[in-house]
Amino acid sequence: MSSLELKRHNQTVFDNLEPGDRLQFERGLYDHWAVYIGNSQFLKCVDDQGASDQNYSFAISGVEFGKGIVRIDKFWPVAGESKVHINNSKDTKIKPYEPHRIVQRALSRVGEVGYNIFYKNCEHFASWCRYDKEESDQVDGFWTALAVGGGVALAGLVVWLGSGGEKQRKRQSEY
Repeated sequence: MSSLELKRHNQTVFDNLEPGDRLQFERGLYDHWAVYIGNSQFLKCVDDQGASDQNYSFAISGVEFGKGIVRIDKFWPVAGESKVHINNSKDTKIKPYEPHRIVQRALSRVGEVGYNIFYKNCEHFASWCRYDKEESDQVDGFWTALAVGGGVALAGLVVWLGSGGEKQRKRQSEY
């Protein structure tokens, strides 16, 4: 997508925002999430460009890093070169709060510090605000891929060990 097409796309998204919408910013290997609160502002839970105050931290497997605060930001500086989507896709499965309640919930967390990629990330925050469920499809997908990959590796190991055992038994029976 060209830079002009991206700008047009994001402008269309921006023009159609309604308070309480979940915003999804495509960032390559991961997506960043936020909640639109109106007046061209949204709340996000992580400053993925680096927090200005290094007292803010997040943890991955207990290792602390200098990021993580819920704050109000403007749309365009955060959108940058990311393709942005309004993503309220869970509305068909989970009844969302009314827009004013979503915004109220999001605002109640302003200034909150802390982040964990597995159970307290920006997607968890946006889902909690809209649905009262701290869920992250990205994290769930990671765990599923890990389980499937582990299952395939285990099956391969079993087949490999099984075939090696058969060869050994054949060799022993020949003598």
